[in-house]
Amino acid sequence: MVLRLLQRAGILLGSLVVSSVIVFAFMAVLPGNPARVALGVNASDAAVHEMEHEFGLDRPLVVQYLSWVKGLVTFDPGNSYVSGTAIGPQLADRLQVTLWLVVTAMALAVVVAIPVGTVMAVRHRKVSGLALSAVSQVGMAIPAFLAGILLIAVFAVKLGWLPANGWTPPAQDPVMFVKQLVLPVLSLGLVQAAVLTRYVRSAVLDVLREDYLRTARAKGLRPMRALVRHGLRNASVPVVTVLGLQLATLLIGAVVVERVFVIPGLGSLLLDSVSQRDLIMVQDVVMILVVAVLVVNFVVDLLYLVIDPRLRAGAR
Repeated sequence: MVLRLLQRAGILLGSLVVSSVIVFAFMAVLPGNPARVALGVNASDAAVHEMEHEFGLDRPLVVQYLSWVKGLVTFDPGNSYVSGTAIGPQLADRLQVTLWLVVTAMALAVVVAIPVGTVMAVRHRKVSGLALSAVSQVGMAIPAFLAGILLIAVFAVKLGWLPANGWTPPAQDPVMFVKQLVLPVLSLGLVQAAVLTRYVRSAVLDVLREDYLRTARAKGLRPMRALVRHGLRNASVPVVTVLGLQLATLLIGAVVVERVFVIPGLGSLLLDSVSQRDLIMVQDVVMILVVAVLVVNFVVDLLYLVIDPRLRAGAR
């Protein structure tokens, strides 16, 4: 098992190195001089060269790459090309906003999908199961940003129950924080719940056909009790895989949803930086998203070992 963990950690480290090289190389080959963009087209060549020297843009690409990676590792990624302000505090503030949104939406998706998907599997030949299946299909077809717009139209504009947009830190006003979080979390979480529900249904249906579950019912356990006691753990292995993929999808989907609800998260920062051609900020935000996806995949691999004892036995 220890060897398996070391192997996965090595793969994670290698993936991070390769991803950082790809992100840096992609930004390096983009046309345009960041110093010229920051100063404007009317800036003199001397001023442009001075800014290039200030930000280290005149150094060899290998040196620039190593300096950039060092800044990320030490949580000191330098200053913005456009505003000149420190990037680290901005990334920290925006990241916690995005984490609130993504983690809460994922929790909502899990809370909804597991019981609903299980009911859909147990009652798959009955009207209630078919109705839930139809609702989940509709939910899968709705993009998160469209769900957000519909929620704003109903609950903010028509009913006036919740604010349409904005963001208040929880320490400043907890009540307003919750109110402003509800609609974006619903727009992300319910769409992901519809997708996850289908996978939970499929996994539970596979388990219901297994011999060990028939044996448990033959020994006197009621069908639902037998499923909860012996089946859900086995059904959770493929579901965990989908959860990892959905977390990555939520991180990307939050970029658009943050724009819809005017939330100052990583997504809004990324779009603003792209429009301003602040390449170092874009580079840092993209790398943070890549690291988050890779770490999620690593955690999913570890959860496999926790959930399935057969994998732990095979890892020895």
